[in-house]
Formats: sequence, structure tokens, C-alpha cells
Amino acid sequence: MKYGITHLLIVGLGGFIGSVLRYLTGGAVHQLLHNSSFPYGTMTVNILGCFLIGLVTGLVELRQLLSPEIRLFLLIGVLGGFTTFSTFGYETMTLIRDGELLSAGSNVVIQVIVGLSAVWLGYTVTQYL
Repeated sequence: MKYGITHLLIVGLGGFIGSVLRYLTGGAVHQLLHNSSFPYGTMTVNILGCFLIGLVTGLVELRQLLSPEIRLFLLIGVLGGFTTFSTFGYETMTLIRDGELLSAGSNVVIQVIVGLSAVWLGYTVTQYL
């Protein structure tokens, strides 16, 4: 794939929109649930993002409805800015669909365990800075 300025601008604009939508959606859910300490806003964004990436990729793969530029804008830009968890969910589902169960399971375990460990490590490092 070419990484021309037009594609970068398409992805960047979509990422801006997705990030703003994440902020607004998460904040709205947080307010709606009276500032609960449980991260319902993040959970809502992640689940909604997973649904939306399934919907968009279905339109792309099954209906061939969207141009490559619109796919970049929606999938990489908007949904990438909204939540990368949706990409994780889609890639894992694709591995399962393709019969790559070991790879799918490994993807889940590695990303969740290593990801949480990386958060802990990064946080711990700050105690020594």
C-alpha cells in the first residue's frame, strides 16, 4: 500500500474524528452512570467499536460497497482513533474463522497478559524516575 500524503490525511482526519467520538462517548456513559468507578465508558467504546468494525468489514468483504479511501477513513482512521480494541477483536475473529485457533488463542493471551504486564511495568518504572 502506498503511504502518500492523501492517504495520511484521510487516516489522520478519521483518527481525529474517532478520538473525539471516543472522548464524547466515554464521557457521556460515565456521566449517565453517575461517575461510577467501573470503566463503563471504555467498555462501551470497545464493544461498540467491535460491533462497528464487524459491520464495516462486512460491508467491505460481503457487499464490496466501500472504496479503498473510505475503508482507510473508517477502519484505520475513525475506528482506529475510536478504539484499537476493535481491530484486535476483528483480527482474532479472522484467525478463528480461518481455523487458526492456536494463533487466535495466542493472540488473546499474549495481548491481554503482555499488555497488562506492560501497563504495570510502565507504571512501575515511573516510581524510579
